[in-house]
Amino acid sequence: MSDFTLKADVRNDLGKGASRRLRRANQQVPAVIYGGETAPVSIAVEKTAFYKAIEDESFFSSVITLDVEGKQEQVVVRDLQRHPYKPLLTHADFMRVDATHEITMNVPLHVVGEEKCVGIKDQGGELHVLNNEVAISCLPKDLPDYLEVDISSVELGTTLHLSDLKLPAGVSSVDLAHGEEHDNAILNITAIKDRVEEDEGEAGEGEEGSAE
Repeated sequence: MSDFTLKADVRNDLGKGASRRLRRANQQVPAVIYGGETAPVSIAVEKTAFYKAIEDESFFSSVITLDVEGKQEQVVVRDLQRHPYKPLLTHADFMRVDATHEITMNVPLHVVGEEKCVGIKDQGGELHVLNNEVAISCLPKDLPDYLEVDISSVELGTTLHLSDLKLPAGVSSVDLAHGEEHDNAILNITAIKDRVEEDEGEAGEGEEGSAE
């Protein structure tokens, strides 16, 4: 689990106008902390460190320490709102976490071993990643930055599912908890010629349609 700490101040000047003024000052990002038995708190997060943190993929699947005027809060990111056309964050939602209660998070999948993959290197197949992230449940201390999928020995025509993942201790799949019918596919190795034939078939249908 990565270690992220952000500094923030309590916001007493609230409302859309106040948020716009804060953004124009270009030093802090308006946000809110909610959850648990404590009331929501409107805050302003130091911008430079925040923008640097979101460049790291693991930030979105980590427990973050918010230092709010000297008081530390353990949180996870629940939502980031962005400007429609400028590279700016307009608001952030942070949810408090309790060390004794499980949380549900989406964590990214990292595929490794592609250069050694039997189905690709020896059998001429290609990789299709069907899911880039997986919903998991665990205590905050067990939250992984990502889940690794080693495809070194995966052969052509193979499809890997959620049940094929090796989950760390204390971590469970949210989907699998609902039954085997939710054992979703995460990736497969297919023959390249299959895709080529599909493309050629679609092209042929288009030419016939044009002739009409």
